[in-house]
Amino acid sequence: MNLIYIDPPFDVGADFSMDIAIGGETFHKEPNLLEQIAYRDTWGRGSDSFISMIYERLILMRDLLAEDGSIYVHCDWRVNAWMRCTLNEIFGTQNFVNQICWRRTTAHGDAKQGARHFDILDDTILFFAREDARKLWSTQYVPFSDEQIEAQYNKFEAGRRYRLVTPTAAKPGGDTSYEWQGVTPPKGRYWAYSKEKMEEFDQQEKLYYSNTGQPYIKYYLDERPGVAASTIWSDMLLAPTAKERVDYPTQKPEALLECIIKASSNEGDLVADFFCGSGTTAAVAEKLGRKWIATDLGKFAIHTTRKRLIGVQRKLKAADKDFRAFEVLNLGRYERQAYLNVGGRLSPQQREQALAEKEREFRELILRAYRAEPLDNDGFFQGKSRNRLVVVGPINLPVGRLFVEEVIIECRKRGATRVDVLAFEFEMGLFPAVLGEAKGKGIDLTPKYIPAEVFDKRAVDKGQVVFHDISFVEATPRYTRGKSARDKRTVQIELTDFSVHYNQGTAEAAIAALKDGKNGVICDRGQLLKISKSKNGVIRREVLTREWTDWVDYWAVDFDYQSRKEIIKVPVGGDVGAAVAHSEPSAHPDGEVEFEEHWTGGYIFENEWQSFRTRKQRELELITAEHTYERPGRYTAAVKVIDIFGNDTMTLVPMGGRLILWKQYSLWGLSGSRKGYKQLNGHRFICTFEGKSLFKRQRRLNLWPPVRLSENY
Repeated sequence: MNLIYIDPPFDVGADFSMDIAIGGETFHKEPNLLEQIAYRDTWGRGSDSFISMIYERLILMRDLLAEDGSIYVHCDWRVNAWMRCTLNEIFGTQNFVNQICWRRTTAHGDAKQGARHFDILDDTILFFAREDARKLWSTQYVPFSDEQIEAQYNKFEAGRRYRLVTPTAAKPGGDTSYEWQGVTPPKGRYWAYSKEKMEEFDQQEKLYYSNTGQPYIKYYLDERPGVAASTIWSDMLLAPTAKERVDYPTQKPEALLECIIKASSNEGDLVADFFCGSGTTAAVAEKLGRKWIATDLGKFAIHTTRKRLIGVQRKLKAADKDFRAFEVLNLGRYERQAYLNVGGRLSPQQREQALAEKEREFRELILRAYRAEPLDNDGFFQGKSRNRLVVVGPINLPVGRLFVEEVIIECRKRGATRVDVLAFEFEMGLFPAVLGEAKGKGIDLTPKYIPAEVFDKRAVDKGQVVFHDISFVEATPRYTRGKSARDKRTVQIELTDFSVHYNQGTAEAAIAALKDGKNGVICDRGQLLKISKSKNGVIRREVLTREWTDWVDYWAVDFDYQSRKEIIKVPVGGDVGAAVAHSEPSAHPDGEVEFEEHWTGGYIFENEWQSFRTRKQRELELITAEHTYERPGRYTAAVKVIDIFGNDTMTLVPMGGRLILWKQYSLWGLSGSRKGYKQLNGHRFICTFEGKSLFKRQRRLNLWPPVRLSENY
């Protein structure tokens, strides 16, 4: 990495909670358990926790930096002394470059509140290099102020402003002992430029001579880049009405990051921000042609950054400029793969045994987090909780239809009617159809998501892990009504339903805590409710999420989801988990590690169309623009919905009921019009239309047997 900028949570109150505007009211979203644990690790023991957290991460950042790389650490008066000491120890005092003072606001008005100190208007940015002598550097300039122009550039020549600057310096250096036009520098001064450079100034007619014959250089205002930037940055405020504002609490102005990125990186370099917040670093890096990595623990931060970067892409596209695609990765997915990774020099049998033991331990951990009683003598179900059987799905695969069907069969064998299925992921498009099938067979099947918090032993021990119900997404393809070949390959997708099952607080607890004349907002069984208590103690409940669309903040469509496999490079001899775990990869004789490509089993979601709410535009489009496939065939579209809390849900939509061509073998007994047939490469074909049953159509026309082509046309 060539440049790292971080703005860690140096405020002891930064607990990942957030306020969400809905229906004219504000809901205070509490941090999820993983965010609570992060806050506890950061501030649980005060400054000791913060320094411990940041120390470990700064060591990793130093190791990730290129030899000519730099790091900028943003902090304030609460932690800047500790941060400076920590950076000195990790990077070395010899690699300290600057301490920048950034004026972040105009005034606080603390004095009006009785404060007995000066107003605190600044933050500190500590600038260190991996190796100071080798760091990338490009001097940045700020424009001259009107006062500077009037006071310094007060001479004119042919309508151009200029100032006179002496070509002498207080210290000697290089070729400074010559005589110029019969004069030498005053006593104690030396020429600041070589004789060749002075001759160049003379040829350009940029020398002016005083009455005593001393030369001066003319600095023309229109040739000067400005004043070299200092360590006092006072002209980079984020105005309340700024277009770039996204209403994220710790958002920084783009001008601040632009100065940093331009000073310490070149176009095409890799820039990283590991506490990305509102995504300013990534947005500016993209605009300046840098590659970037942005991470954050908070889902809302990632979602805010995602929407912001799509906005940047749209602007760059409109300006006919290049922009990069980006991918959002979930660390939890790779954590569980790393958990099951078995390294070391093991025989196939030993590896299988070790893997089986790991899986057993892993399922025991999940059951303990779910507070389920283990079932040691059952060959299929692993536990029992509140008179419900519990089964944990495959560790490294999404739970699919075959697994659910097996669950239903095993329940019927045992005469069981209630079962919970726990999984990290469920196959897209699985629900709600299989739930209806299970109910039709007398089985109450409840799918639950295993949260990433199961990896935190303290949370498991305290019984704090919450397993969430699935959200439901419904999307419907709308085919273009036309007769041309292009019309038959053109489709739109409409978002038709979305539901969630969140809970935060209960109505009873909210009512008990409310004072007369006050109100509050809670989340209860997938609805945001405003609970009000009048001065007379009368309780009133109002549903704020009146429409299902109130929950949707963003939705996007990938019209050909399964066309892009997720490929990663892992050490030869390892597996996907080896990408993040400490296994023993193969190596060349010269010591270099060999890598090979692996398919993770997943696909890359490409935002081919999206609609989302912004600060100014609150309306959502609920149907996509038209999409035309290049050729007939079966396709799978993926629809991703992100709710107002930043959580995402995805479903798959099968496409192509009218896009598949089938070969016709037998025409015996055919009656009626042959209008539906097409001629292609000497064969006759019949098309299916708008999802109608091909089987029924074939029987009606007496076409049997149909054979699907191996190629799409």
